[in-house]
Amino acid sequence: MTEPIAHLIRRATFGATPAVLDEAHRLGFTGWLDRQLDPGRIRDGLCDAVLARLPLAGATPAAVRAESRRENYESFKQLGRAAVARAVWSERQLFEQIVAFWSNHLHVTAPSSGVWETRSDYDRTVIRRHAFGRFTDMLQASARHPAMLTYLDQRSSCRTRPNENYARELLELHTAGLGYREADVRSAARLLTGMTVGRSGGYVYDASLHATGPVEILGFRHANRSTDGEGAAFALLDHLARHPRTAERIARKLCVRFVADEAPGPLVRRLARIYRQNDTAIVPVLRALFRSPEFAASAGQKIRTPFEDTVAAVRALGLGPDAGGVRSLDALYNHLVSAGHAPFRWSAPNGYPDTAGAWASPSAFLARCNLHLNLAAGWYPRQLTRPANLLRHLVPELPRTYGDLVDALATRLIGTPLPAAHTAAVVSVAGRTPPSPLDRALPGAAPYLIALVLDSPSFQLR
Repeated sequence: MTEPIAHLIRRATFGATPAVLDEAHRLGFTGWLDRQLDPGRIRDGLCDAVLARLPLAGATPAAVRAESRRENYESFKQLGRAAVARAVWSERQLFEQIVAFWSNHLHVTAPSSGVWETRSDYDRTVIRRHAFGRFTDMLQASARHPAMLTYLDQRSSCRTRPNENYARELLELHTAGLGYREADVRSAARLLTGMTVGRSGGYVYDASLHATGPVEILGFRHANRSTDGEGAAFALLDHLARHPRTAERIARKLCVRFVADEAPGPLVRRLARIYRQNDTAIVPVLRALFRSPEFAASAGQKIRTPFEDTVAAVRALGLGPDAGGVRSLDALYNHLVSAGHAPFRWSAPNGYPDTAGAWASPSAFLARCNLHLNLAAGWYPRQLTRPANLLRHLVPELPRTYGDLVDALATRLIGTPLPAAHTAAVVSVAGRTPPSPLDRALPGAAPYLIALVLDSPSFQLR
């Protein structure tokens, strides 16, 4: 799938579907991209109906506390399942891609200790609210959210014992990256004291906890007097969000996410410049990335992660949500837990890796193959809504030979026929060769042929 629109769809969505491809060809490359960059224009009724079954996925801390006893993991469960549902069934596919990107960048593990009532609110008010906005606004929102303050121990930081955990990750992971001095971390930790969580469970600034005195942090200087501690802290956050190294780091991560595991240096520099010229706004950066020659030339340079493979397979097969309840989401989420890539579960604050080598192993590939067959055969999750006849749904007019059938399946599921050797290998599972005519044994073999097309290296590319 090297045709420009098909390439865009594979990267900017969680998996191509006939409806998405038809819309993109109707609107054109730029028209479809512009529409996706304005998600408020896109109706999302099917996904909204599924999310209504997961009320705690976007609930306020007060609402979670009202519904759950202390340290109950129900909100974590619903949040993870909502992420799967949005990736599979939302029409706002690029928005959901960028939400996933920022969730990984400003990562708060879920489940993790102490954030059971605030993590869903963090997703709603920090990540989703600012995903297509300015990074400086998102960074400041994360810095005053109780989930982040708890996760990285900022709530326990005070003038007599500044905690360096959040300060270090703020510099290293959230903004400028490696290259800071230990003195920068110590100064940032002192400057951030006073930003904490109050008795009500929300963000407060407590001046009595603030450590005063001049600071210098990656070019930022402030007198840091007792009267302006909170203002000084947010001035630092704004400085870091606009820092040239932050611009380059975010540009590089976006290139790794959407272009290639080895980010093209010229594109990184151009995107970093656009990021700074547009006051940290992300939409101009994305528009430039997807319209760049480096992106156009990058087909075949990204491999699907376990999460992307799972979601793309469900989308490619045209499987819908449960008629009621969320048991299929439970099953898909649990599969992703086994695969090591369930939403938000990465234990370290650096977020999931986004390169092929992190996910390449025989056991990981076997897990993908097993899922593909379960989905194709309808064995698991059984609650997913399925076409009455999956094979005829995918290939309405059956061709005359097994080889032509596999070509038709590959074109429908991947966008292009498989290499001849791969087609022959798929057909051999049915005990046939590509020229063999279709026969009555086909219905039993159909799920295996479908699954094997999904197992192919071509499907693993995004």
